[in-house]
Amino acid sequence: MARVFDLVKDRRVYSIDADRTVVEAARFMMEHNIGALPVVRNGELVGIFSERDVMNRVVAVGRMPGQTRVSEVMTANPRSVTMEESIDECLFLMREFGFRHLPICEGKKLKGLVSLRDILLRNAGQSDRRMAV
Repeated sequence: MARVFDLVKDRRVYSIDADRTVVEAARFMMEHNIGALPVVRNGELVGIFSERDVMNRVVAVGRMPGQTRVSEVMTANPRSVTMEESIDECLFLMREFGFRHLPICEGKKLKGLVSLRDILLRNAGQSDRRMAV
């Protein structure tokens, strides 16, 4: 059974501090071409902040991105998975709860972030290999 951590173990783990502003988070996401950021405080996962949060919790309600802290508009206490979690279980959680990103943690310590895209690309690659045989 494939572990979710194997999909992302060689990637840099991006995150943002809970006290940063939405503008800082949006710029960081743009610079690194990522759609979501785990939010940390004192090195521990406390939330997740996504492009959808920018639109729904900031722009659409008229908040000022330069003055709004990520901690005010993030999804607090996000569901996370362990490094040993199976890819199938992660896909189930994403489908069941409508997530596109799942933090991977060891306790409260962030170890990675897996996206629906990561899983779909992996599954597509496996399908291509099976068809070639």
